[in-house]
Amino acid sequence: MTDNVRRVMSKDGRSNVKIDNVEGMVKLFLHDIWTTVVDIKWRYKITLFASTFVMTWFVFGVIFYLIGLRNGDFHADPSSNHTPCVMNVDSLTGAYLFSLETQTTIGYGFRHISEECPLAILTLVVQLVITGLAEIFVTGAFLAKLARPKKRAGTIKFSRSAVVCKRGRSWCLMVRVANMRNSLLIQCQLSGKLLSTHVTQEGEKTLVHQSSVDFQLDSSGECPFLLLPLTFCHVLDERSPLKSLTADNLSKQDFELLVTLNGTMESTAATCQSRTSYVPQEILWGYEFKPVLSNMSGGKLAADFSFFDKMQACSELPNIHNNTEKLQLEEEYRRE
Repeated sequence: MTDNVRRVMSKDGRSNVKIDNVEGMVKLFLHDIWTTVVDIKWRYKITLFASTFVMTWFVFGVIFYLIGLRNGDFHADPSSNHTPCVMNVDSLTGAYLFSLETQTTIGYGFRHISEECPLAILTLVVQLVITGLAEIFVTGAFLAKLARPKKRAGTIKFSRSAVVCKRGRSWCLMVRVANMRNSLLIQCQLSGKLLSTHVTQEGEKTLVHQSSVDFQLDSSGECPFLLLPLTFCHVLDERSPLKSLTADNLSKQDFELLVTLNGTMESTAATCQSRTSYVPQEILWGYEFKPVLSNMSGGKLAADFSFFDKMQACSELPNIHNNTEKLQLEEEYRRE
């Protein structure tokens, strides 16, 4: 139902904005080579990792081969007193193997460098310095990508739909969030951005206008840790950018609500961020989330995630106004 709706961000938090026609894009990416290498996909990173070793082995193998060729090592008379630059290397394959042994610190045994060739010694030192730096860079990029909290953010679950229900005397927009791991997320903060079209006083129309949407947990704006599935609320009062939202005009609205959860991982103290978005077709008026917590024996609590996306009519709303589209959407959620 919402496949053809324009979205700036997908439900799983990925950007739907295509960056195009940027002059010098490759140059910009190369200037920030570290971020480029960290961000590339794993298949390209593994290819880069393997090719870095293979190419440096080959390049310096060719250099050692040319040094031996210049020194006349491959055509020297065995009966003469000629000392090769690299002992027991008489072909390009041998030079490649010597370069491999040097870089991987396997040798030296059968093939080794002699003291009679300063150029070969200098090349050996340059190879160790350059390849050492290259290995540090590639290995660091691997570790940085593995340590990124992106996958941790994937274990934070948002409700597929948001609901609007009355709490006390105020209507509240509510979103449910859950941590799927036993490890805590501390210092959690949920924030929202409302993206909509806007016409300025000068008559200029902006396609995407951003307004802040504040969420709070129950009656407090603080969320010390995310252990249980929690419901965050945004009060539709006079300060809210959604103050004009009603059950009648909800389906006619054209906006996108971006919701972002920022938290700190207790185990590593690294920050992670998880995002999702809601369009009007994914906001149900007059509903609330079903409870997911229940008591267990031994004084424990159980969170049943089969009810995580389930809704029920607001307990404080005797007469629910709804339309056909909302009824169909709710029926889809029941079937799923």
